[in-house]
Amino acid sequence: MIDKINIRVYACAVKDKKVLTLFEEYAGEPLMKFPGGGLEFGEGLIDCLHREFDEELNVKIEVVEHFYTQEDFLVSRFRENEQLLTIYYIVDIINEGDFLILDPCIEKTEWIEIDRPDNPFPLPIDKIVFDKLKEKFL
Repeated sequence: MIDKINIRVYACAVKDKKVLTLFEEYAGEPLMKFPGGGLEFGEGLIDCLHREFDEELNVKIEVVEHFYTQEDFLVSRFRENEQLLTIYYIVDIINEGDFLILDPCIEKTEWIEIDRPDNPFPLPIDKIVFDKLKEKFL
């Protein structure tokens, strides 16, 4: 039975036809994902993105535009009683020279080519977003 909702806010930082990705382990699974995370109570969507980039990667961002909001019902891969709602923005990293992984859960970051033939994202909504990035930037 679904009795919780988890609102996730993510960013697509795009540079030179590459997008920033994070590699981390979550619930024992290796995961490649976009930077961002869970919305906290009393927090706006953009504030969430600023906080996540500050806490995880030590950088400031500028939000360029809203990019995609999940439209379909989705149950969390990690909690069967939780519905997910994910929202994505296009962002620019302002102070890339200060980039530093601060979150111990993040194993590494990588700028991946948007024009690669495959879609490397394991999570279903991230897959949709990567395909939409191809449409927008190629």
